[in-house]
Amino acid sequence: MEMKTTTTNLEDETIKTLYNASLNGSVTTLNTLIQNNPLILHKVSLSLYNETPLHISSLLGHLQFCEILLQNKPSFANEVDSKGRCPLHLASAEGHTEVVKALLLANQDVCLVFDKDDMIPLHFAVIRGRMGVIKELINARPDSVRVLNDDGSVLHLCVLYNHLESLKLLLESVRVDKQLLLAKDREGNTVLHLAIKLKQIKNIKYLLLQPELRTSAITLNRSSIKTLELLESCPRDFISLKIEEMLTEVGVQRSTQMDYAPHMDSAVQHAPLPIISNQEQPSQFNQELPNGRRKMWENLWSKYLQFQGNWIEETRGTLMLVATVIATMTFQSTISPPGGVWQENTHTGGRNCTTYGICEAGTAVLAYAWPHEFIKFMTYNTTSFFSSLGVVLLLISGFPLKNKVMMWVLTMAMSVAVTFMALTFVFAQSLVTPYHIIQQDFSMAYPVVVAWGILLLVIGLIHTLRLVFWVKVRTKKKMQ
Repeated sequence: MEMKTTTTNLEDETIKTLYNASLNGSVTTLNTLIQNNPLILHKVSLSLYNETPLHISSLLGHLQFCEILLQNKPSFANEVDSKGRCPLHLASAEGHTEVVKALLLANQDVCLVFDKDDMIPLHFAVIRGRMGVIKELINARPDSVRVLNDDGSVLHLCVLYNHLESLKLLLESVRVDKQLLLAKDREGNTVLHLAIKLKQIKNIKYLLLQPELRTSAITLNRSSIKTLELLESCPRDFISLKIEEMLTEVGVQRSTQMDYAPHMDSAVQHAPLPIISNQEQPSQFNQELPNGRRKMWENLWSKYLQFQGNWIEETRGTLMLVATVIATMTFQSTISPPGGVWQENTHTGGRNCTTYGICEAGTAVLAYAWPHEFIKFMTYNTTSFFSSLGVVLLLISGFPLKNKVMMWVLTMAMSVAVTFMALTFVFAQSLVTPYHIIQQDFSMAYPVVVAWGILLLVIGLIHTLRLVFWVKVRTKKKMQ
């Protein structure tokens, strides 16, 4: 009994030494163990370790150690650990290309071994962007590229982890596989939709070079998954605008745009890009216009007039802050007007004090010196103050800001608040400017005021046209 216990302890120590050697990649220790006990590798399966020595050496990239293990016990390549991962999973994740080659020589079928998360070795390589490993795995088992899991295809993983070079390599290998290119993840996103959702400009630009994906971007536009509509759930920023421009350039339209052509030939809708839908244009465009002018108006419509993003809702906090700041500034201008206030009652402190009988303490000094100009200053200041307070009131009222009428009202209110704040500044500047240089001040202010007026007119016109077009579209849909 004691001899049996001694033998068991000796075997346990030998197995422990084997695992320590796999950690260090000690080929000498491995060879010695095999010479002293040719069955040592076979007894690994009798131990309580979750992994084989090949798992450890593959993870750490000990190539020579792995080769000796595979020579003496090739079945190690098929063994899985407690998470269902074979040594190829670990070597692929770590990017040990030479170890991957050795494992594939032993058994190429392990390329299709799934772990508990339904991941094959190629998935690990793609997630980490291991280019060399990806090439070896594809060469060994090209069909591994077509394996799907909950995250979608390997193309989805490239986009999800933002590995453009891996995406290019994989697309070259599946260029004719339309089914894989249009595969969807658990949320119903194609690889292009996922790239748009994650706002990856480089990946989107490359994916749009694929005819199948460009066509799908248009055909799917009318389904429950819409490419451009994905951007509306994201904050409006430069990246979103850039992506929208890229999609528009290749012919992607919003569903509202496509509603204008309900009888369009389906062959035209699904044809390869570029697609030019000129069969039924909105009634706002003159059909007799030359092609160049018509295209210009179409671009104006699609990019500026028809766009109705949820920017008000997305910038609600910022809008509240700006309106509050404007209200604070205009309030401060009222209680501390240009030129200050009289500190005490006086009959002789100003040239007009005798006219009015007395200049009362706390009243504006310039109200006596320049009464008409001061009234204009206060009028502009008051208008800006109440316009900004109106914006604050609408924002805290709980009204749905996605309503197009509410968006127009808020835009106009903020435009009025900012404009009259600018006029308040101009008149405040004129009130405190000495008379002998007042003309120079006016000559400087006039061009700025004119430019501001033109900009305000353009903004008001565009937003008003948006509202009018929206009302016409809703009226048309109700009549149908």
